[in-house]
Amino acid sequence: MTTLWFALAAALGNMAGAVAVVRSLRRELRFIDACLAFGAGFMLAVALLGVLPEVLREGEGEALYVFGGYLAVHLAQHVFTHHFHFGEETHRVSRSAGVTALLGLTLHTFFDGVAIASGFLVSGELGLLLFLAVLIHKLPEGVTIASVMIAGGESRSRALGAAAVLGLATILGVVLTELVAPLASHGLAISAGVTIYVAASNLVPEFQAKRGWPTALAFFGGAMGFFLTERLLDLWMR
Repeated sequence: MTTLWFALAAALGNMAGAVAVVRSLRRELRFIDACLAFGAGFMLAVALLGVLPEVLREGEGEALYVFGGYLAVHLAQHVFTHHFHFGEETHRVSRSAGVTALLGLTLHTFFDGVAIASGFLVSGELGLLLFLAVLIHKLPEGVTIASVMIAGGESRSRALGAAAVLGLATILGVVLTELVAPLASHGLAISAGVTIYVAASNLVPEFQAKRGWPTALAFFGGAMGFFLTERLLDLWMR
């Protein structure tokens, strides 16, 4: 039951990002855009330093599930999807681009839920770290789907509905992880691959072209934020 509350909080992050788009909240959108670099650093640190060691303790065979998770997101977002990138879409796109982006992101957000539930199956500390990693990129996720839907000619209400679908997929991921044995056994490994892909292949390219210290500091700050959060959680849970 506790994990459902975390899933709901993450789902609300999708809605908050979408609301910023449909209401044209420029200051909020700039803040969300600034979160991309920080979120990438934090997510990479959680996946590589927090999740992978736990996954590999189960055996080297789990690495295949990590790789499978990585490939699955690439397939969903960049092979089957016509047009996709994180952040606000400012150019006109086809209506089908919005639909395929929604389908691609739904797979990803489902495994956001799997990540949260799988983390809590290992420990409260890992569950909280994964929840924070998921929550940080939920805002730009909501911005992405809402802006793509609107750029494809859909109404604002449908843009909000698309963000709600992503949130529901996250909640479903939590529920099924607790009910379906294969997800309970291998969900953490798959989620590691998904998280690495989102951080390294989706988020990092979004800000790599932006030269200057602010972006670099945000990225490295996200990585350092992992160590600080891990330490605080360790002290809190003693």
